[in-house]
Amino acid sequence: MSPSRTLSARRPAIVATLCAAALALTGLAAVPPAGAPTAAVARPYQDPSLPVPERVDDLLSRMTTDDKLGQMTQVEKDALVPQSDLAAHRIGSVLSGGDSTVSPNNPRTWADTYDSLQRTALTTPLGIPMIYGIDAVHGHNAVRGATLFPHNIGLGATRDPALVQRVGRAVAEGVAGTGIDWSFAPCLCVARNDRWGRTYESFGEKPELPTSMATFVTGMQGTALGGDGASVLATAKHYLGDGGTTGGVDQGNTELSEAELRAVHLPPFQEAVRRGVGSVMLSYSSWNGVRSHAHKYLVTDVLKSELGFGGFVVSDWAAVDQLDGQSGFTGAEITTAVNAGVDMVMVPHDYRKFLTLLRGEVNAGRISQARVDDANRRILTKKFQLGLFERPLTDRSYTSSVGSAEHRALARQAVRASQVLLKNDGGVLPLAKNAKLFVAGKSADDIGNQSGGWTLGWQGRSGPVTEGTTVLQGIRAAAGDPSRIRYDRYGNGIDGSYTAAVAVVGETPYAEMHGDRPGSMGLDQEDLQTLARLKASGVPVVVVLVSGRPLDIAAQLPDWKALLAAWLPGTEGAGVSDVLFGDHAPTGKLPMTWMRSASQQPINDGDGKSPLFPYGHGLTYGTGPDPDPEPAPKACTAQFKVASSWSGGYQAEITVKNTGTGPLTGWSAAWDLGGSTVTSLWNGSLTVAQGRATVRNAAHNGALSPGATTSFGFTANGGAGTPAPQCTGS
Repeated sequence: MSPSRTLSARRPAIVATLCAAALALTGLAAVPPAGAPTAAVARPYQDPSLPVPERVDDLLSRMTTDDKLGQMTQVEKDALVPQSDLAAHRIGSVLSGGDSTVSPNNPRTWADTYDSLQRTALTTPLGIPMIYGIDAVHGHNAVRGATLFPHNIGLGATRDPALVQRVGRAVAEGVAGTGIDWSFAPCLCVARNDRWGRTYESFGEKPELPTSMATFVTGMQGTALGGDGASVLATAKHYLGDGGTTGGVDQGNTELSEAELRAVHLPPFQEAVRRGVGSVMLSYSSWNGVRSHAHKYLVTDVLKSELGFGGFVVSDWAAVDQLDGQSGFTGAEITTAVNAGVDMVMVPHDYRKFLTLLRGEVNAGRISQARVDDANRRILTKKFQLGLFERPLTDRSYTSSVGSAEHRALARQAVRASQVLLKNDGGVLPLAKNAKLFVAGKSADDIGNQSGGWTLGWQGRSGPVTEGTTVLQGIRAAAGDPSRIRYDRYGNGIDGSYTAAVAVVGETPYAEMHGDRPGSMGLDQEDLQTLARLKASGVPVVVVLVSGRPLDIAAQLPDWKALLAAWLPGTEGAGVSDVLFGDHAPTGKLPMTWMRSASQQPINDGDGKSPLFPYGHGLTYGTGPDPDPEPAPKACTAQFKVASSWSGGYQAEITVKNTGTGPLTGWSAAWDLGGSTVTSLWNGSLTVAQGRATVRNAAHNGALSPGATTSFGFTANGGAGTPAPQCTGS
């Protein structure tokens, strides 16, 4: 059970405001002690009974230009020297970057740090609370001892949006327990090239999968933002197209038509907006040469106006400083970003210079007062909705949830649901619990490797970085006789007496900038040498692959009896052993197409390339023949979905699936237009006759293996209606 909220847990901001205002005359500032009586409401914005828009209007009317510019500024915690600058410069937000920490690193110190900063923020005359952001991307991953869940690629493999929502809730409880009220998650990128170093932050390569996993937003925020003490502001990131850059280059250029960009990369953000996501973070990347942070059309016209996003837009770390390609902020960069639609700038260090430049741009009229007020309105609305004015300090009833048994049990469930069984020759899996097993590999007993990047540091690192259960520990705990489990990292000492050898190999931790793999994408030399020793023993080899993406393993695969994709499971390695020993059958499905070789990158479902394992592949234990009637060899279906609509038109996507037993070499889909007129179409060729549209496959997406899908999209004038396309395969 989650701790219940107590209204007194966060100390009333009203008291802080009144004290600050009174003591400002003497040059003093203070926040009242816990349990102090609540003073009478002095100003409308301090009255929680009023509608949020009225409170925002009242507060805005009282704010100076410096107050407003401060709200648009986000500063790294460790850059605030002295801490009093938080109030002196009216700074509205603080963050902890990937390598930012506290000492000692435990939940209580994090909560104490938050409360200290918040008390400082509340000493301004208006007593506006700060909002504190952090990258809690697979758990509260900056806090030692926190439960770490599978990274998004593993959660995508579960195909379980309800489970992902529960994960979001658990992460929010841990974050709230340290006072922090804003997480830079979830990443809703659609990763289209596995060379990209952030592939593991994507739920999957097809837009419908990340879209379905936007339930994480609801888990983190709750059904209503601020509805209880564990409601944490979520962030949909990185807008837009960061997973589609040419060559999979991090912070690169996404070269797509607008129709393709909308069809592939926009749907997850549409769903996040529909769920009320509170913030959107922009991408470092560019679309056809224009950086997202400078793209007014994408940010203001599409996100805010067309999609109706009512939250605030935040820049990524120092991203505004990158706009001119030179080091150091310029007024022109700030104006470009703010006028494009950035509401809050993650500075994150030189806030004094940033504020001076921002003030100069506003005073010169290059940034309008209306744009400043719009940014403030968006930011303040979320602060009011979160309840920060009434409950600004940490709700300590949630602090004990960090690393709790309940959260670890949920994470273990998520791990086993994310396991994808790719190969199981001769039914070598599941392993018998009385089997004599040899365990090897650099990731078998390494909590850092299995947790990946964004783990107690931006890039993560190998070794015992936090508390948890390694895969080896999970195997030993599950075995009937732990003495029959032998481990050597390098595979030394194995002989033919073992029932099987379990090799836990793969990637070591990385994050963006350092994680791109432009060259080879195979296993490293240590892994290959370990596997060679195991193979030489003649014992059946079971490979557990710990990685943030599919790897180039086709050459080694014939040597392995079984292959289990474990992704980056986090701290609960027993979820892997649950599947290895058959306590739970594998149910995961590939969220990415698995390449035959790195030369195929990018490879995605429906592109006509022949994968090693197709998107959606995943075996299980003990399944018999499919009880359903055998479909026709050339059968297919076509499913129609409206992606977006506007006055007088709409955009739609039709997904074609090979439901037959044999491969398709081509397909066509036909439907009645109902009076609408197709204005553009992609990934197919269109003919229209007597009010009926027929689309035939393009050259690149006609070949579909059984179970495979592809899609085409179009825009049209008129109303969408509810067409039922008919599919014909050849």
